[in-house]
Amino acid sequence: MEPTPENKKFLVTGALAGLLNGFFGAGGGIVLVPLFIRWIRLPERESFATSVFVVLPMCIASAVIYFIRGSIDFSVALPYLLGGFLGGILAGRIFKRVPVSFLRRFFGAILVYGGVRAVLLL
Repeated sequence: MEPTPENKKFLVTGALAGLLNGFFGAGGGIVLVPLFIRWIRLPERESFATSVFVVLPMCIASAVIYFIRGSIDFSVALPYLLGGFLGGILAGRIFKRVPVSFLRRFFGAILVYGGVRAVLLL
């Protein structure tokens, strides 16, 4: 069976997200949200939620590889894991009540902040 043009878009989008996630931690969501919105044409709220859902298996795959290679310091990771888990639960519960315009602006601000920090640290 030959992949359709839509399936090819999905595979390319997923591959880009997986590469970023593997190299930089959770960078897959940074590329997924804009690609879901502009290229796949998902509604914004659905793009944010789908990105979270797609990033989870990528993070698990990357974490397993880093664990096998002995690159994870559990004493450092555990507090962030617990905080991230609680933050994820809170965000999931209030997500539908947050206006899309706020999500868009906040996401953009995080991208700008991260970009400025990356350039200044070089």
